[in-house]
Amino acid sequence: MIKAVRGTRDLLPPETALWNFVESTVRDVFRAYTFHEIRTPIFEDTQLFSRSVGEETDIVSKEMYTWTDQGRAESDKGQSLTLRPENTAGVVRAYIEHKLWDRGLNKLYYIGPQFRRERPQKGRYRQFYQIGAEIIGPPSAGSESPARDAEIIELLATLLNRLGITGWQLQLNSIGCTNDRAAYNEALRRALDPVKDKMCSDCQRRAVTNPLRVFDCKVPEDQPIIEKLPRISQFLDEPCRQHFAQVKEILNSVGVDFHENDRLVRGLDYYMRTTFEFTHGALGAQNAILGGGRYDGLSEMLGGPQAPGIGFAIGEDRLVMSLGKSAEEVFRKPEVYIAPLGAGMNKEAALLARELRKHNIIVELGDEGFRLKKSLETAAKIGAKYALIAGENELSTGVFALKDLATGKQESVPRPDLVARIRSVSEEK
Repeated sequence: MIKAVRGTRDLLPPETALWNFVESTVRDVFRAYTFHEIRTPIFEDTQLFSRSVGEETDIVSKEMYTWTDQGRAESDKGQSLTLRPENTAGVVRAYIEHKLWDRGLNKLYYIGPQFRRERPQKGRYRQFYQIGAEIIGPPSAGSESPARDAEIIELLATLLNRLGITGWQLQLNSIGCTNDRAAYNEALRRALDPVKDKMCSDCQRRAVTNPLRVFDCKVPEDQPIIEKLPRISQFLDEPCRQHFAQVKEILNSVGVDFHENDRLVRGLDYYMRTTFEFTHGALGAQNAILGGGRYDGLSEMLGGPQAPGIGFAIGEDRLVMSLGKSAEEVFRKPEVYIAPLGAGMNKEAALLARELRKHNIIVELGDEGFRLKKSLETAAKIGAKYALIAGENELSTGVFALKDLATGKQESVPRPDLVARIRSVSEEK
């Protein structure tokens, strides 16, 4: 038997109802904040990720699904392609390719699959789903403003609350500009040099190639060493300090609580200044629901114009795990099960169902081969509210038996009144 590849999974009903609930809510919130959807390809030129994410990151060095294209066209042969491990780089590539700076400030969001070949664990898969957003544009459009940082963080607080996720915590930090990070990285290398041999193999490598990533380490034995390392807050220049102070001032004014965490970094090469992470206790040790930050130099890194930006990515798999709601709470069960009785009644039941569905009533159809007892049992099993009996007698008189499956109460309803009656009873409940 062929099974799903390790690290992937099938999303099945009723769980998919939760995913639809999340995505519908997300779209409503994005609409309120004037974000618009962008859809980029699932695979891109490998250089896009090696240049933006960074050659020395775990994503590029160990986790990407990359292959050499064997296309028929000579221009395609030999091109290195990669399934996208994240979507910010793709959005910025589209920003540059389509000259979106002509539109001023761009507020874009995406929902879709990403791919990383990492060790599967709770809430983490090799094909996983992300919801993300980016604010990007020329400096003249206000893209550098701390107000944009605060806006996108406040949007996320609104979204989590709207989804019914309580008990989240916002971790907030600034990792400074390029010069700040260079000085900080050098200080980290000096501090790590005499102790890195006592750390895990990943940290030993990171201490040389990308010291900031040491703060991503979850190995308990390494934490006492990490705690003694220099802090980024000691290396921020005055403009970065002022920018961060204004972000915090706005968040305080709109009532979004946060915890300053100067150990919080974003390991990808393009991040700078504001970084943030929302965590939730329901996810265990790996408790991050989402993270993001500012990436003012990414457009130039990819050959584009100056285009400061800030964005985030939510792991949708982990977001669904954090919901207080169950699938059963959001799964829309049939309002009416039509039970056709007798030969030739399937077509009549289909016509009746069509009439009801035009009014957005959820209908499930039985089969004329079923006895009434089986139809009623089936209706109850799928959670329908009512059974609507459609036999020759009902069709000839135009009056149908509508049975409430919860109470067992049955009433006769004329065909023209069915929609109003089903709607009125549903609203009463």
